[in-house]
Parts: sequence; C-alpha cells; structure tokens
Amino acid sequence: MKHLLASLCLLGPLLRALIQCTVQASEFKLEGNYLIGGLFDIHHAAAPVYHDRPEAIACSGKPFILSSYRRFQMMRFSVEEINNSTSLLPNVSLGYEIFDHCSETENFPGIFNLISINGLIQPWREPGKNLSNVSKMIAVVGPFSSTDTLTVAPLFMTNLFPLVSYGAASSVLSRKQNFPSFLRTVHPNKDVIEVIVNIILHFNWRWVAFLNSNNDFGSDGLELFTERIKDTEICLAYTKGLNDNTNYSQVFKQLEAQKIHTIIVFAPELTAEALIESAIQLNITNKVWIAGDTWSLNEKLPKEKGIQNIGTVLGVSQPVVKIPGFSDFIHSTKSQSHCGNTEQNMFCNQDCNCSSTSPEDVISTDPSFSFPVYSAVYAVANALHKVLQCGAGKCNGNTTVYPHMVLAELKKSNFMLLNQSIQFDENGDPKFGSYSVVFWNHNGDIEEVGFYKFYPSAHFFINNTKIQWYTNGEVPTSLCSPECPVGHAKKQDGIHKCCFTCEICPNGTYINSTEDPYKCINCKETEWSAEGSTSCNLRVVEYIPFTDTGAILIMVGAWVMVGLTLAVSVLFTFNYHTPVVRSAGGPMCFLILGCLSLCTPSVFFYFDKPSVSLCILRFLPFILFYTVCLACFAVRSFQIVCIFKIAAKFPKLHSWWMKYHGQWLVITGAFVSQALLLLIGCFYAPPKPYNEILWYPDKIILSCDISLKANTASVLLLVFLCFLCFIFSYMGKDLPKNYNEAKAITFCLLLLILTWIIFATIYMLYRGKYIQTLNSLAVLSSLYSFLLWYFLPKCYIIIFQPYKNTQQYFQGLIQNYTRTISQ
Repeated sequence: MKHLLASLCLLGPLLRALIQCTVQASEFKLEGNYLIGGLFDIHHAAAPVYHDRPEAIACSGKPFILSSYRRFQMMRFSVEEINNSTSLLPNVSLGYEIFDHCSETENFPGIFNLISINGLIQPWREPGKNLSNVSKMIAVVGPFSSTDTLTVAPLFMTNLFPLVSYGAASSVLSRKQNFPSFLRTVHPNKDVIEVIVNIILHFNWRWVAFLNSNNDFGSDGLELFTERIKDTEICLAYTKGLNDNTNYSQVFKQLEAQKIHTIIVFAPELTAEALIESAIQLNITNKVWIAGDTWSLNEKLPKEKGIQNIGTVLGVSQPVVKIPGFSDFIHSTKSQSHCGNTEQNMFCNQDCNCSSTSPEDVISTDPSFSFPVYSAVYAVANALHKVLQCGAGKCNGNTTVYPHMVLAELKKSNFMLLNQSIQFDENGDPKFGSYSVVFWNHNGDIEEVGFYKFYPSAHFFINNTKIQWYTNGEVPTSLCSPECPVGHAKKQDGIHKCCFTCEICPNGTYINSTEDPYKCINCKETEWSAEGSTSCNLRVVEYIPFTDTGAILIMVGAWVMVGLTLAVSVLFTFNYHTPVVRSAGGPMCFLILGCLSLCTPSVFFYFDKPSVSLCILRFLPFILFYTVCLACFAVRSFQIVCIFKIAAKFPKLHSWWMKYHGQWLVITGAFVSQALLLLIGCFYAPPKPYNEILWYPDKIILSCDISLKANTASVLLLVFLCFLCFIFSYMGKDLPKNYNEAKAITFCLLLLILTWIIFATIYMLYRGKYIQTLNSLAVLSSLYSFLLWYFLPKCYIIIFQPYKNTQQYFQGLIQNYTRTISQ
C-alpha cells in the first residue's frame, strides 16, 4: 500500500489524480487568498534509493533535522505575523503550501503540486485569456541546499515563477540567463569564502586544507576558494570531497602527513557532524577548524565529549537576529499537537513526524538561516503589496496576480525589516546583511568574536583576545615552511609557493617581502645595500674637488713646473751658443721644454666633476705633446750615438741624416702620426665621464672612461718611442762626461717607467677617488723626470760651473775619449 501511495503521489499532479491525502494539511498547509509555496528539508535522505519502478520517497521515515524544522516553523510564523498585520496586506489573507523536501531527485510530487493549476500543469498562455485557470500560488520559498535548488529551479524558471531561496549559496545561481526568476536572501558562497580568506590572512595561516561536501554547494565553494587565494600567500595543501562513504581515517592521515594545522570545512551540517565526530574518535589534535555558515552555530557538536581535544573551532555565521514573537508562536504551535496526527496529512511529504519535539528544543537549536526565511517571506509579501496597490487599509482586490508580476516587484524590493534594509542586486543576491566570526569556547558555548560587514562598504574585525587557542595563548601557526629571516628571499621547493628554502640576498640587492618575497631586487646604480638588506641606500658620490689638499699641492707643483720650464728656456736662450746648450740639443731643447709646458695643464683636469671636455683635456694634450718629447729624446739619443759610434762606420747614413734634417722628419712624423691616431680613437670611443660602481658597493667614484681598445695604437707609439729612446741612450752610456746626455736620458726613462709601473700596480688594487690624484701625480712626475734629471744638471753647469761650459773643455774630453777608443 505504501508503494502504491507513493507512486500515485508522483503521477497525481500530472494526471489530475483523484486520490489525495485527506483533511487539512496540519502545519504544512494554510488556506488564503494567495499562497506561498515552501520547500524545507525537515528530514534527510542520505543515500539514493534504487527502485525497479518510478516511486516517490516518503520523507517522514528519514532522519529528522531539528534546525530545518525550526526554519519550517519560521515560515509559518512569518505568514501568520503578516496576516495579523493591518498595514502590509490589509483585507488579504496569505496562505502557504509547504513540503518536506528531503531528497534531491525524488521529491517531485510536491514540486508539481506547486506549479500546477487545479491539478494540471499547463503550457504558458497569454495572461488574461482564462482567468479561471490562474493559480493562487504566487512564489516559492526554498529549497535550502544548492543541489536541491539547481534540480528544481528549471521547473520554476520557464514561467518566471519566483523562487526565493533562504539557503542555496552556489554562485551558479547568480546567472540570470539561466535562473531569471531566482532570488535569495542568503549571501552567495563567494561572500562566505571572502570572510574565510580574511580570517586565514588575519592569523597568517598559509598552509591549509579545504574539506567540502561532494555536491554542487561544496564544489562551488572549493572553486571560489581556489580562485580567491590565487593572488595571496595562502596555499591549498589538500582538498577532499566528503560524502557518506568517506574514509575519515585516511583523510586525517593525509592531513598529518602534510603537517596541515588549519582545516576549512565547507559542508552541510550532517556532513560536518560526521567529520568532527570522527576527528574526536580518532584522537585528532592540534588543529584549527574553520566552519562554514551551514554548521558554525551547531548546538550539538560544541558540547560533544572530547571536542576540546581536536583544537580550536572558529566559524563564519549569519548574525543571530532575534525575531520577536517567534518563541511564543512555537509554544502555541506545539501545544496544539498537530504533528502527531498522520491522518491529517493531505499530500505526500507533508508529515513532520515530530510529536516528541519540545518547544525548547526548537527554540534553542541552530538559528542559522532563520532570518533569511523570515526576510524571504516578507519580501514576497511586500512584492504582493505593490502588485495589489495596497494602501489606506485595503488592497485592490480586482487585480489579477500572476507570478511574473510578483517577480518584477521582488527585484525592486526596498523595505526595512528588523532594522535591516531588504534589497536585491541585479543577480538576485541580497544587498543586506553581514557575517559574524564565532568561536567555540571551552564551556561548549558559541561566542561571537568578530564580524564582516558588506554594506555600505566592507569592514572586517576580529577580537583576538576573546579566542582561547589550544596553544594556551599564542596563535597557532600553519606553515609549510617557517618564515624566512629578514633579508632572505624564498626559493620555492616543489609545486606550492608556501614550501620554500631561504637564501640571503647578496650585496647590491634587497628583499621587499610585501611585494615579492621570492626575489632579490637589484638596487639602482645610484644605490647600494649590504648582504641581507630590506632596502637600498643612496651611494656616496666621490670625486676630488679643486679645494682638496692633494689637488692644491699638485696644481701648485704644476705651476712650479711651468715656471721652471720658462726659467730654463730663458737661461738656455741667453746661453744658446754655449757648448752645454748645444750638446743638450740646441733648438730641440726649446721644443722639449715647450711640449713639457703644454703637457702640464692636463694635470688640472683631473679634479672636479668629470665632463666630456675635461676627460678629453686630461688625456689628449699629455699623450700628444709627450709623444713629441719622447721623439725628441729618441732622436737626440740617436744623434749622440751616431756622432760618436755610427758616423765613422756608416758615413753615408750620417751625411743623409745631416743633409735632410732627419731629426725633424722623425719628430714631425711622430707628432702627425700620434695626432691622427688620437683623432681616430676619439671618433670611435671618445673619453667620457664614467661612474665606478663595482669596486665599492656604497660609493660612486666619478672618473673618466678612456677606451684602451680605441687608443691602443697611441699607447703603442709611446711605448715604441720610449723603447727606441732607451736603446739609443743605453748605447751611449760610455760617452764623454759632458756629452753623456744618454745617461741622463736613460735615468729619466727609468724614472718614467718606474712611475707608471707603480701607478698601474696601485690602479689594479685601488679604485677610490684618490686614484685621480695619483694619476695626476704620475703625469706630473713624468714631466718632472725630464725637467729635473735632464735640464737642471745643465743649468747647474751653466750657472755654477761655467769653466766646464767652454769649447776647450769639451774638445779635451773628446780627445781623451778618442785616445781611449783607439787603444
């Protein structure tokens, strides 16, 4: 008989069945001018039942859900309160038809009943054509779960029948192209996920697990959570879809193996109860559990024996809104004892089978989703108020009300209910409400410790001091790898960015953990940093100013050099025809002295901030005119050797040299060659300012960049002239004393070579700002080496030993040298 009745219930709405349950519908049905449908999962069918023929399910024999029964009573209370109101729907009675929707797929008799007209499901027809076929059903409140809603919603969407859910949170339901007449008074999953993520970020938990129910609700939550944490430091270490057949022991083994201490449980109440009870039985400890809004206010679990051992439970919940008059309504309803009379049931699944439930049980159970039911009913009533043009104590009874008219007004809802403004956005989602952050304390009570407000702007707050952590004071950690010390960058280890090793940032780099903790950022050229820095410091810019003591001394030495060359030139001019001046080179002496003077100004350009012109002037004049000096000394050395050693053996070479003034040809050739080489070098790579940043991490040394590659030929020409000069002067080391300029030239060259060897050695070891001072000193020393050791000895003879500056004295020396050679 039971199977026969169930089958008839399934087929009845379609065939206008004559067999229906008898008498009044008890708590499930109330007559009125307009009806609101209700779908509440008062019982829960855990697993699908397999039949060999079509058969509806009888919900009353399934496990009873007290919190859902509370929501069921909330709808009844809301309708009764509206009917007792003289302002909302005056002279209009509101009724309801409620069904126990305990199964996802086998509760269609109630659905067909809601959408049928006079027992028939008819195709859509033009409004007003047949007013006798207008249904009194104007909207449906429910169902609770996302899966249930996704299953039944298409049946209501076709004719734009308003479906206002108080619990379906799947984000899919926000798509108006698929669900045009769906609205909800509960926030979608993305809002719950937003609060959960904010809790995780607030406590700096990075290594988390997400356990979700293996249905549309849980899968949607997992997808939203994964998307939300993409740009955060949170890593999803483990996920698992939970169902009635889940092996919880295996799940907890995985959590322990991966050292996960923070677990998000995004599942319905019954699934969460099974999970937490298993954790207690399996002695799972030291975890932080984050409960979704479906079970965070569970009345049973906080008082379970051993619940404190599993760790700390935080949760996201809808704020508990106290609804005046509801407790009195429950006491009044339960005293009438409707539930126990099964013969009163009119239709399938309109039997609560709850005679043993006391008013206190109903009032004290989980209040979650009670206000969404209350606001859903009031939203429909306010929409009907607008359709019927109610006002002045009455409504327009001549208006034919169609569901799509109610839907249009529902979308425009804007009214106050218990100090909250009830509105919907363009997706049918609520534009009101907030979430509470709750904590299960050690007394088994649920305590509010924070909140997340969405409107008018987002605002998040948690009072940390109210939370009693299982760690006895300190906030627990949940990290794959401990945070790196200051100044260290993370190097990802594996697929998760939360698992890493730490590497200290080297000199010249820094780490900005707020921007990118995985990368050491290079400092700018004008900045520096020590190893393990978190920021860069400006480098100290260094150069030698004109006011530097060393610079002043060198510039004074340069002016003294110019003065001495001028004095020597004057002295040689007055003694031009004397043997000492003639043996020193005669007119060539003035060319050498002039070139030494022209080289001297280059010393001044080694100081102050370098510029292109300063870099050119410190390099080109010295190289060019010093080339002429070396060419003169090379020629002079050759002439001395030629006179005393080569002339007798190679008379033709000597005559050719004298006839064509070979010395001036060589000097001119050296000058022109060097000038051309310098011009070519400057064309390809001109000297330019250069910032030395490699040698000293905290300094910038301003200097000049002179390309050795572009000026290789110029340097080689200098070296070649120096080599020739040294060869010829060395060949004349045994010449007569007063004609022994070769020895002086050799000594000058040795000083020159030693000076630049010392400078090159220092340059390889030191690149500080004083390298410019040393460079200018080397230049000045090169000039002084010829002035002091070649010209001053001759000045001494001219001034203090004039007897040696006579023709007879020189001839005597030559005769002695000739006798010595002939012997």
